Amino acid sequence: MGLFDSVKQALGVAAEADATREGDPEALFGLSTAAVTMEAQLDFAPADEAALCFSGVDSTAFTDARDEVAAVLDAGESETGTVFEFRTDAHGYDWVVLADTEFEDLVTSVHFAADTMQESGFGSRLLAAAFPFERDGTVAYWLYSFRRGSYYPFVPTGNRNHDSSTEFKLESVLDSELTIEEDKEYWYPMWPEGDARPWGRPLEPGE
Repeated sequence: MGLFDSVKQALGVAAEADATREGDPEALFGLSTAAVTMEAQLDFAPADEAALCFSGVDSTAFTDARDEVAAVLDAGESETGTVFEFRTDAHGYDWVVLADTEFEDLVTSVHFAADTMQESGFGSRLLAAAFPFERDGTVAYWLYSFRRGSYYPFVPTGNRNHDSSTEFKLESVLDSELTIEEDKEYWYPMWPEGDARPWGRPLEPGE
């Protein structure tokens, strides 16, 4: 089993079997206030991008659900300006990537996408929501695992390494604002591709 197969299993089948709570798209709104703390206390500013990772399935019903997500995001784009793009990365992950200069609009749009998929009967296909924050060239991600119903930080440093010290600092500062995964065995990395994001090249607002 390769690295990305292990991560998929962890975010999918294994985590579902060990789930302590059901993932809830409403939990994503907690990041709106957490982002203020991230910037005020840690100097990490939210990036103009976020993404929702899911496991696709070859069925007409799932295609219809994905089309419904696109319709919801299309409708929201006219109001918020949030642009989006569906992608499948080199490791087989499926993503809907979103970009907006307003962080609250990003959170709302990711919530709409996740909630729509859940209401369409494919909540079990949701893996994670990812929100990058930036400080002096360092990117810190908050990842929300839908199979564990909890957040965890991830700070990649290159060459498949990560900054555990900063991750623990993020945990300690945000512990009162976010439901953070207590079992660090479930803090699974979603490695970026070089200087890109885990979902590939960044998507720019208005692109």
